[in-house]
Amino acid sequence: MKTYKVVVVGMGKRGMHHAQAFHANPRFQVAGICDIDKARLEAAAPKIGNPEISTDAKALANKIKPDLYCFCTLPHLRLDFVKTGVECGAKLIAFEKPVAMTSAEGIQIKRILDKAGTKAVVSHQHRYGAHYKKIKEIIASGALGRVHTVYGTATGWAAHMLSHLIDYTCWFNDYQPAEWAMAQAAGRGKLADLHTSPDYVAGVVHYKNGVRGIYDCGAGAPDVPEVDASKEQRLWWRKARMGAQGTEGFAEVITNGGWRAVTKSGGAQSGTGNMDYVEDMPPYVQEMADWLDDDKKMHPCAFAHAYQGFEIMAAMYRSAAEGGQVALPLTTGVDEIAMLKAKVPDRRVLMPIPESAKEYPA
Repeated sequence: MKTYKVVVVGMGKRGMHHAQAFHANPRFQVAGICDIDKARLEAAAPKIGNPEISTDAKALANKIKPDLYCFCTLPHLRLDFVKTGVECGAKLIAFEKPVAMTSAEGIQIKRILDKAGTKAVVSHQHRYGAHYKKIKEIIASGALGRVHTVYGTATGWAAHMLSHLIDYTCWFNDYQPAEWAMAQAAGRGKLADLHTSPDYVAGVVHYKNGVRGIYDCGAGAPDVPEVDASKEQRLWWRKARMGAQGTEGFAEVITNGGWRAVTKSGGAQSGTGNMDYVEDMPPYVQEMADWLDDDKKMHPCAFAHAYQGFEIMAAMYRSAAEGGQVALPLTTGVDEIAMLKAKVPDRRVLMPIPESAKEYPA
């Protein structure tokens, strides 16, 4: 079978996760890697087959002409890297969430990909965890009856976590279109971070099939006591809960705390499961090869799915800045981050759990 050439840009933690997963898969050859830090490149290269290295992403991509162009960079650097991936002729572009920082940029990215016909994948890879898949299986089986609510909560701030909460709950709801969103925001600390968002965002989304989405993300989010962050602060990031409620039961997944469900026919059920890049990355990468092989095998993390969640996230930001409901899909692009910087009050968030205070200092 065909082997696909890959260029990976960004050799930080997530870039190495991707590069090593591509290198371990016989369907891919890591042909080039890029980072602005040459020492980081020299350290990474022997671990992934000694590909060509460069500090110039555009020059490297145009020289190698990869089948797959992957970039794992800070979130304010999306548009130019997508342009490079299209211009070098890549058949598929893979990149980190969120899709973009603003709807103005996100709409541009979508137009570029649509015009070029380039496939794209966005890294919402937690879904490959056995506990996530089990919850989707229960929901899809009809055991919950008519699903009327999906929900997600996480203590990590929105630039990191809201995209995940929305994407997986949209998956639980079979990616039904959203009709409107309404939200509030609080806390300015993370508006100064490179992963830029308010410290706390909470809101509701109405989906076309009548399902209501409820999202609670950041400093004011409730505890997920099933995850004991006292063991190590890293686990604080995994205090995330997503689920669905129906007329005959509920089912939910906890990122680092397994899954549980109660249904009319099956009673109470539960199981284990933790987020694990070692386990989650291989199927995420393999399904890129499958989609490159066959257009009909659309990747579960395809841009079309991620963009739906991105629009919802942008609509929540707009609502928090402007007030009221925001209709979906979005028809125009704006800079939601600038709007939030102008509108979010300069008051610290009231936090339900002490671990959050460590991440959201005064």
